[in-house]
Amino acid sequence: MAKKAKTEKKGLFNRFLVKLAAVFVIAGCIMLVYTIEKDCSEKERELTVIQGKIDSYEVENADIQRILDSDDMSEYIARVAVEERGYAYSDERRFYDTSRD
Repeated sequence: MAKKAKTEKKGLFNRFLVKLAAVFVIAGCIMLVYTIEKDCSEKERELTVIQGKIDSYEVENADIQRILDSDDMSEYIARVAVEERGYAYSDERRFYDTSRD
């Protein structure tokens, strides 16, 4: 009878360890799911930003392609000179508002 009591105690101890391990596994799985969901939402936000950049580049490329197809490079050169380089025509006057910072 003494042996039977010892095995039951040992069995209870093992059951406790199994339950404890199960709790840790479940907690780990919950943390993993939360982390993956957080990463997914962050990547979706990054994707929308990148998609917006792609859309703006596609519009710009379509505009440049339209100019190249029309064989009128002077319009494109003038636009680049004025918008990107800040150049002006010799008879053109530009006024800048320097009162705001």
